[in-house]
Amino acid sequence: MRIALFATCLGDTLFPNAVKATALLLARLGNDVVFPPGQTCCGQMHINTGYQRDALPLVENYADSFGDSSIDAVVAPSGSCVGSVRHQHDMIASRYGAAALRIRVEAVRAKTYELSELLVDVLGVTDVGAWFPHRVTYHPTCHSLRMLRVGDKPLRLLRHVGGIDLVELPEADSCCGFGGTFAIKNADTSTAMLADKILHITSTGAEYCTAGDSSCLMHIGGGMSRLQMETGTVHLAEILASVHEPASTATVTP
Repeated sequence: MRIALFATCLGDTLFPNAVKATALLLARLGNDVVFPPGQTCCGQMHINTGYQRDALPLVENYADSFGDSSIDAVVAPSGSCVGSVRHQHDMIASRYGAAALRIRVEAVRAKTYELSELLVDVLGVTDVGAWFPHRVTYHPTCHSLRMLRVGDKPLRLLRHVGGIDLVELPEADSCCGFGGTFAIKNADTSTAMLADKILHITSTGAEYCTAGDSSCLMHIGGGMSRLQMETGTVHLAEILASVHEPASTATVTP
């Protein structure tokens, strides 16, 4: 397949390794991965904070950047941004855009996928040949769980990773407390929700907490860092892109 990579704002500026891992993984599976250079923000931040009309140029740009008919699918390492494309872009185009834009938006949003969706539902693969010999727990982010309804697809992929010790996260479907500007406007509530999430992560004894959204991992990782915990965070794409490094077969001569 010819797959276009949507990096997202957070991936581009703060978590490029998750974006690179997505590209490497899909290329390793035999796909032609392209990166439209004109891509920008999906507009989710504007829409969620009430600046809907201001999001229109971003919605238009998304349709322009990924509307090439030679692109079979668009993928982003973010359930949150994909959720915005699939569930908010049509609303913005219908309210503020021309009829032609609505047609273009519909065509592009229909082929936009979160990573686990693309792998399982479109490419039909659950074993990507990954190797990650660590104890890991998985946090299902709110947008991927409730808006995209990816279900257990990330877990199905993780269960096939070689060497992994995958442990269930208690109360996994509870929010981590990030929610974009929610964490700023409702800081006390957000902090309390984060404390609960960290407590559950700690109970698993995991070396890493993984998720499909860098935003949630940033929030969780920041909390654990402030507590000087040894548990790390790693994006799902980075685990799936990891491969087993074979031992050296070189001989040593005295």
